[in-house]
Amino acid sequence: MALHNETAAQPTDPIEGNVEEEEDSFHIAQQQLDRVAGIIHLDANVHDVLRVPKRELTVNFPVTMDTGGTKMFTGFRVQHNTARGPCKGGLRYHPQTSLNEVRALAMWMTWKCGLMNIPFGGSKGGVICDPAQLTVHELEDLTRRYTTEINVLIGPGSDIPAPDMGTNPQIMAWIMDTYSMHLGHSVPAVVTGKPVEIGGSEGRADATGLGVAIIIRETCAKAHVPLQGARVVVQGYGNVGEATSCFIDQQGATVVAVSDVHGGIYNHKGLDISAVSKHLRETGSVTSYPLADPVTNKELLLLDCDVLVPAALQNQITKNNASDVKARIVIEAANGPVTPAAEEILSDKGTVIVPDILANAGGVIVSYFEWVQDLQAFFWSENEVNNKLEGIMVRTFEQVWAKHMQLKTDLRMAAYALGVGRVAQATSIRGIYP
Repeated sequence: MALHNETAAQPTDPIEGNVEEEEDSFHIAQQQLDRVAGIIHLDANVHDVLRVPKRELTVNFPVTMDTGGTKMFTGFRVQHNTARGPCKGGLRYHPQTSLNEVRALAMWMTWKCGLMNIPFGGSKGGVICDPAQLTVHELEDLTRRYTTEINVLIGPGSDIPAPDMGTNPQIMAWIMDTYSMHLGHSVPAVVTGKPVEIGGSEGRADATGLGVAIIIRETCAKAHVPLQGARVVVQGYGNVGEATSCFIDQQGATVVAVSDVHGGIYNHKGLDISAVSKHLRETGSVTSYPLADPVTNKELLLLDCDVLVPAALQNQITKNNASDVKARIVIEAANGPVTPAAEEILSDKGTVIVPDILANAGGVIVSYFEWVQDLQAFFWSENEVNNKLEGIMVRTFEQVWAKHMQLKTDLRMAAYALGVGRVAQATSIRGIYP
């Protein structure tokens, strides 16, 4: 069963995060908040509220394996903030998932929803497991049991899960069905990213990749890099990386390198993306594609290119390799692929970095559309979805660029100034209960 994630592409070979970085994702997320707090003069009391998650749940549960025995699994669901509406956030199945990683991803989702001005707060879920080592039956049982364990938190008006790394529309369908069975009637709006046949949205599968492609186009225009013929490198050829590659290839860019869990391929003249995708479907990997040279994922990040799209895991560009990154533009299709230390090095070189909360927001935007359609039981065409998505992405990019010029700061802090600012304003207006 193919697994797709909706906010970042599948992980690539030995890139489980660069452990030499001394800080984990949650500490990085907190540092980013602390930095923007000084820029926007965030009230100290509101700052304290936003610095930690509102609610955290850790669950340990057994699953009956096909061999007959049982195995214990650990899962998490973290809700960071509810000031602007119900929580929204993906669910990842990965052996390296941790509570701190889920906390960081929930916080980033809060800022992303605030930046896009959609009425959600941020949440995230995770189960420590390797889905590739589970049978379909085991995966379904794990999903249904995890759903039962977090049932106290999720719901269409409280917390709406979605696919992320290691999960896919089928897993969302199992979550919806399990939740609905507990209530005794169907509740399509409890999850997004599910199959169209049970209330999913047209255009959802490629939404994140389409959003990344739109941001590449807009960034190239601002940076005076012609998109026609621009050399693009994509680390991670999962759902997001593949869709991004297809869309920018259609727009005239030249994708020169891509990678998957087994490694990467490079052709300085450009890859035939349709042929690479076909080869991936037939063989399970891009690495044996005959019309390209093999590269490792570490080498891929350092290739000479105009646009680099890290679309795998966090902490891929660090203080140890940032000096050797040659890309003029880095588009964060993954969550947190550039560490703060690396960002400082890249910025000093003049590299334009578009932050994840802007670049990969297409997924949560169309998840919002899906939630709205489910609540209304009224569905839109793919063209309507894509046009609405593009409108929000372009408008938000222009707002971030204007804030970047106004504050004379980098694009990340400009995006945070908008996203955090909106969440802070909602928090202040609502006040502290009781």
